[in-house]
Amino acid sequence: MGKPMERIELDTPRLRLRAWRDSDLDPLAELCADPLVMRYFPGLLSRDDCAAAMARCRIHFARYGFGFWALELKENGRLIGLAGLAWSRLQLPFCPAVEVGWRLAHEHWGQGLAKEAAEASLACAFDRLQLAEVVAYTAAVNEPSLGLMEALGMQHEPADDFEHPHISAGHPLRPHRLYRITRDVWADIRR
Repeated sequence: MGKPMERIELDTPRLRLRAWRDSDLDPLAELCADPLVMRYFPGLLSRDDCAAAMARCRIHFARYGFGFWALELKENGRLIGLAGLAWSRLQLPFCPAVEVGWRLAHEHWGQGLAKEAAEASLACAFDRLQLAEVVAYTAAVNEPSLGLMEALGMQHEPADDFEHPHISAGHPLRPHRLYRITRDVWADIRR
């Protein structure tokens, strides 16, 4: 039997990106039932959907040592969302690829917390995991996330934009934009 995979956790000035706990299910379910938070997703998630998502996150961590972390405020230990890195589950031409992503409770928007978590995730991807590239994608109408991708130094790849295969044809969230960042570009930005 091989050596157990090291489980990475990250700290930023205001956040802890940590492993999922069973006690995270209720706050995650509340977050994913909020129409504001989920407005760029095809629908709200049930508590069972959230339990399944947490299980997928735990499996990803067990397999790769990284994934989408539970996002906790250091000042009070409160779960405010999720952020991190994961192998994309999509079957598209740009895959296999590791994506960076985030989702925060709406009362924590506009404070730079998503950027703080995404920057920590990208630093882990390039400095610790030695990945060559990370992608991000979202619905073409999701201007807040598109703006954050650009603020992170990611580049839009119009030729790789796609119709999300899990969203029905004609749905306004089906068209997706793809952004990329390489380890070299990340290193230049950090100088």
